[in-house]
Amino acid sequence: MFAFYAKICYNLDMKKLPIVALIGQTNAGKSSILNRMAHKNIAIVAREEGTTRDNVTATIDDSFILIDTAGLKDPNDDFEASIQDQIADAIDAADVILVTLDSAKYFDHRDARIAKDALRSGKPVYLVLNKCDLGESLPVTEFRALGIAPENIYYVSATTGQGINKLKSVLPKGKVSQNDDVLKIALIGRPNVGKSSLFNMLGKKQQAIVSSRQGTTRDINRVTVKYKGRELEILDTAGLRKPGKREVGIEKFSAIRTLAAIEEADICCLLVDSTEPHSKLDQSLAGQIVEAGKGIIMVVTKSDLLDEATPTNYFGEENVGNRTAADFLIDALEKDFDFLPFAPVLITSSETGENVTQLFELALEIDQNRHMEVKTSDLNKILNEAIVSHPPAGLKNTRPKPKYIVQTDTCPPWFVVHGHDLGLLHWSWKRFLERKIREKYPFMGTPIMFSYRSDK
Repeated sequence: MFAFYAKICYNLDMKKLPIVALIGQTNAGKSSILNRMAHKNIAIVAREEGTTRDNVTATIDDSFILIDTAGLKDPNDDFEASIQDQIADAIDAADVILVTLDSAKYFDHRDARIAKDALRSGKPVYLVLNKCDLGESLPVTEFRALGIAPENIYYVSATTGQGINKLKSVLPKGKVSQNDDVLKIALIGRPNVGKSSLFNMLGKKQQAIVSSRQGTTRDINRVTVKYKGRELEILDTAGLRKPGKREVGIEKFSAIRTLAAIEEADICCLLVDSTEPHSKLDQSLAGQIVEAGKGIIMVVTKSDLLDEATPTNYFGEENVGNRTAADFLIDALEKDFDFLPFAPVLITSSETGENVTQLFELALEIDQNRHMEVKTSDLNKILNEAIVSHPPAGLKNTRPKPKYIVQTDTCPPWFVVHGHDLGLLHWSWKRFLERKIREKYPFMGTPIMFSYRSDK
């Protein structure tokens, strides 16, 4: 049927990127530092304390994965327990820890506790003093009581970029892959959804432990297969639960690794159980995959457990007629994941092998779509048609005027629209433009990104 071989990746350290964690209290500028290092706005930045609630990750210069954790907040805050847990998770999972403070403020007992926990891990710890561009920075001597060596203290400005390159120069540098042609596919999903079983079926080897107990996979298992002359590396990740429901210890450690796997992968397979309702966590995972710019396949597992004769057992529908449980399942997916109309749905069974190898076919096709380049003339024809059929609305006497569009990048495809007053463009028109492009170039399985630049 197809050329296939499997091999175990024993030397995982050569295949994964080191993890660097930004930890600290709220409003120290962690999100701004991540955005500055990544050269784009990934984390939400605001003056209000506590804007970041979940871990945000980014691959920096193909050298390391940077994690921005939520800051500490008042103990009475409902989110406080999970936020402190996230910081503990990041310390456990990270290879290097960046304790982040405001350079103009004296540290308090909470900063001291964070630094102490970081140093206790035995991992390299750097003190990052942000906002040094304001000219009010305290001297290094004021921070020595934290216990971090003076040579490991760096003044930076996320706003101007001052000191950022110097800090990056001391951080670890890994390699994404020894072979740039390897296509990395991550299996993502809630615990007990069937990731390890699918992993074993794809690799034709029992490398992962298969168990009905939730949380069996605690780190990233890997297997490399060759399909139609292309090497595909399959990453089996631990299941993710809501932060408040994660157990203390090894499961929390694996949650950070799973987020890192999303960042490392080219294509993510979001696994959903055919016999269970889809949750907000599934939608959240899908959103993280799309925001990371990764290819995505919706993989429905355990199709052999679907009772075709009585779909009402799963979905509570009456008068089902000739429709099967699979029909209702597809309807539910389309409704719950309406923001992913471009994601293909693959119904599989690791027990029977149904459609398992089709995943490889989809992955290769999506990889081609992620590398697709569209001619500028074709793009501008689509833009002009969109403007004529649905002129963008404005404010009073000011109306946004898109002039031309170009593609600037691939993996994911990235388009830049130039014009006048594009800051006034409504989100609905931007979505309309994306639909018009996808009508001509579907870009199946991959998000497409847009930037809007107004002429001065």
